[in-house]
Amino acid sequence: MTTEQNAPSTSGEFEREPIPQGKLKSWKSFLGMYAGEHAAGTEFMIGPLFLTAGVSAFDLIVGLLLGNLLAVLSWRFLTAEIAVKNRLTLYYQLEKICGKQLVTGYNLANGILFCFLAGSMITVSATAVGIPFDMEMPKLTDTVPNGATWVIIVLLIGAVISLIASKGYDTVSKAANWMSPIIVLAFLACGVVALGQLGVSSFSDFWNIWGEGSDPFPGQIKYSFWHVVIWSWFANAAMHIGMSDLSVFRFAKSPTSGWTTAAGMYVGHYMAWIAAALLYAVYLKSPEAQAFLANGEAPPVAPGPLANNAIGIFGIIAVVLAGWTTANPTIYRAGLAFQAIIPKVSTFWVTIIAGTVATIAGLFPAFAMKLLGFVALYGFILAPFGAIIVFEHFFSKKAGIVKNYAEAANIQFNTSVFLAWAISFGTFYFISLQFDVFLSFVTLPAWLLCGVLFLMFSKKLQKPLA
Repeated sequence: MTTEQNAPSTSGEFEREPIPQGKLKSWKSFLGMYAGEHAAGTEFMIGPLFLTAGVSAFDLIVGLLLGNLLAVLSWRFLTAEIAVKNRLTLYYQLEKICGKQLVTGYNLANGILFCFLAGSMITVSATAVGIPFDMEMPKLTDTVPNGATWVIIVLLIGAVISLIASKGYDTVSKAANWMSPIIVLAFLACGVVALGQLGVSSFSDFWNIWGEGSDPFPGQIKYSFWHVVIWSWFANAAMHIGMSDLSVFRFAKSPTSGWTTAAGMYVGHYMAWIAAALLYAVYLKSPEAQAFLANGEAPPVAPGPLANNAIGIFGIIAVVLAGWTTANPTIYRAGLAFQAIIPKVSTFWVTIIAGTVATIAGLFPAFAMKLLGFVALYGFILAPFGAIIVFEHFFSKKAGIVKNYAEAANIQFNTSVFLAWAISFGTFYFISLQFDVFLSFVTLPAWLLCGVLFLMFSKKLQKPLA
């Protein structure tokens, strides 16, 4: 579940104009990209975290099938549809509707959230690099660094990743495309080896790994079928219903290219999550894990040792590469978001700034260990901005409002957009906190309310154009 697709593939070309016909790409161009980009560092964390949430076999296997299908449908019928019609990046589309000042706020939020996500991936890579140094692995409940070795390794990884990201998009994307097949193969190998270690010889044996589910581990919440469905649907909420992938699909010849996201969802968010969960299931049978459970503690989820246990040095390399291929483009994206706010600073230095923030975040294991909750929050904050684009695209004529109002009226701050987002975010975040509602459950209601309020406020506040 990476964020590499959040910026135009051409790094600056056609950022403020529609894509010319000669630059359009067929569906095959998107297939490999999505398959590779969604089998990455995050998958090594998410699979095991489902087990800590006590899911049953039906919840996980069928819930992920349905949730990932809903994600694919969102990409196909919302993101790809609008992208092919307008052929604009998310940022330029938002600027036309919201105005430059409001988009600056969006970029700041986007950049900071990208840094935290990249930080969690630096944490993932550090769990692999630390193995030869006999480093103590962070526990599920850890929030701060657990020792000097951890700090040194994270700082070194962060420095290397930041420097490579600062070299620009071509370096980042070429490296990621080269590594992606290796990472997908590693996930498959991990899953197959783990099945052997668990003594699985039939489908019923496989089903019984999760069985009827269990109580969640200490400090975790219990996941039901609907938790799995809704969370997996909105794990990439910022990209599909949040419209970030307008920047990718604006290159598509046809909206049908949106179906290629299924490669990412069912290779990465299905096969890879389940393979990573199997690695953790093997570890849970070990004396070390049983000792943690006997003490009322959750056994650590450290991708490095889990993969090493299954496929040795290849597993260690795969975890380092998976964290790297996620963190690198994410830091690059964060740098782009920050550069939109401080345009006079060079791309190199804004990327270094983003990398520094991400590295500091990586020192704190909480971002990785609470990845399910963080990803839910990330989508919840950013997705409603996508509703602005979707509702304007499909309903502006019926509502009788001017499209791209900020551009048409030459305003810097569209009050209708801000009020719609603030009210929808505030209302449902309060509901989530006050009534202990799982955040992903209120992402769709917040998205719908934001879209409806945007139409209502626009109808009321838009002034006649000369």
